Amino acid sequence: MMIRYAQVTDAAAILAIYKPYVENTAITFETEIPTVADFEGRIAATLKHYPYLVLEEEGQILGYAYASRYRTRAAYDWVVELSIYMDMNARDQGKGRFLYEALEKLLRVQGVLTAYACITGADEQEAYVTGASPKFHEALGYQYICHFPKIGYKFGQWFDILWMYKELAPLANPPQTLKSMDQLRTYGLANLIEGDKDGLSY
Repeated sequence: MMIRYAQVTDAAAILAIYKPYVENTAITFETEIPTVADFEGRIAATLKHYPYLVLEEEGQILGYAYASRYRTRAAYDWVVELSIYMDMNARDQGKGRFLYEALEKLLRVQGVLTAYACITGADEQEAYVTGASPKFHEALGYQYICHFPKIGYKFGQWFDILWMYKELAPLANPPQTLKSMDQLRTYGLANLIEGDKDGLSY
């Protein structure tokens, strides 16, 4: 397996992973399948500020994960929201954890302090949500913080959302200025993911 930064040219492969989640699940509340051009724009916009990673195996993209801004006001600069989507045939194999942990490491180096995950809530038997995401996040150290009932409407029914969070690094006062993506790229992705190299520690 290899993790690398996403490129705009990955849009079609990433969309192919995302499409079944739109069509068959409430994991995303998006109801219309985006176009390849839409995804090209999303990838480019994210990479201006935050990591957007893909996991490849034998040249095939099996999953992607990225961070996005939680709110636009400057006081929220050290907080992000995370998203991950795995190919339907690559789930429950530990690959998603490998990808998510790599994303967290990059965010720590960038100076991000807290990560949030917005998760569609459901009972274990719900047809459109498996309930696996809260367990996935719990295993990675995320804590449940709030529950918004019946907030999203899809497939003719209402769904809840859960919010979970994790402190990626101790809160500093004042916090350091966030590194730009250009600065992150100068370290080399392999060095950042593998551990304490070039004076970086996680």
